Amino acid sequence: MKNRNRLKQNENLVGYAFVMPALVIFIVLVAFPFVFSIFLSFTDWNFLSGFKGIRLVGLENFRNLATDRTFKMALKNTFIYAIATVPTSILFALILAFMLNNKVYMKKILRFAFFIPYISNAVALATVFKFMFREDGVVNILLQSIGFSNLPNWMADTQFNKIPIILLLIWTAIGYELIIYMAALQNIPRDLYEAADLDGATAIQQFTKITFPMISPTTFYLVVVRLISAFKVFSSINIMTLGTAARGNASMVTEIYSNAFSGYKFGFASAEAVVLFAIILGVTLLNFWGQKKWVHY
Repeated sequence: MKNRNRLKQNENLVGYAFVMPALVIFIVLVAFPFVFSIFLSFTDWNFLSGFKGIRLVGLENFRNLATDRTFKMALKNTFIYAIATVPTSILFALILAFMLNNKVYMKKILRFAFFIPYISNAVALATVFKFMFREDGVVNILLQSIGFSNLPNWMADTQFNKIPIILLLIWTAIGYELIIYMAALQNIPRDLYEAADLDGATAIQQFTKITFPMISPTTFYLVVVRLISAFKVFSSINIMTLGTAARGNASMVTEIYSNAFSGYKFGFASAEAVVLFAIILGVTLLNFWGQKKWVHY
């Protein structure tokens, strides 16, 4: 009996030893910064003054957020990026996955080609798009070649400066979503389609009655993951705007970064981060509530 207890204790110690490094990393890099950020949202703190410079201000930062125009603009832009990129990228990925799931020439090469942007360096991709959408870039050259005369200054004009960023986000997201959708499509039992063919179901009916319900859990997963990613967009905007994140296309994260590391207003930036966390949490919970109405299990 003693040997068994000792053996169990040794097994527990080995288990704790394996878990401890990951737990320490989680506490130091995730849990502590999260709790400390919430605390800082109720303070006025300049990082350069050290911890002695922390001054509690209560809800003042959140009251200032309610009247801050740049914060409202960043919040609006973030929702625009999410609404414009998530449904579009998922739709294109589903169409491409549906096409590549059939007998297509060079299927593996095409699948790899679509996946490359997702695994490529975000800085490099943003730099490429930045040069493409310059006044003398490839996009304007193509527009001029087909007859357009009033060529836009994509990154400077507030009417157009979100378009390059949205296109970049869609392009990089499609590869990941495509791979996930192809895996989901290949897991659909073929006998369902054979039975539908015998019943005389059309291709549209097969898609709406078989394909879409069977891949709805995958769609739900992609919607949640891509919405969270869209709300946290940073590098694409930061690179394409040379780190200035002009107010016309700033996102919540670029605004938080600017206030924290350019203005040294860590308390105000932490309040913005808390609001962003609350928005992401609310949107995620809303998705989990809505899944009951359309996700098939």
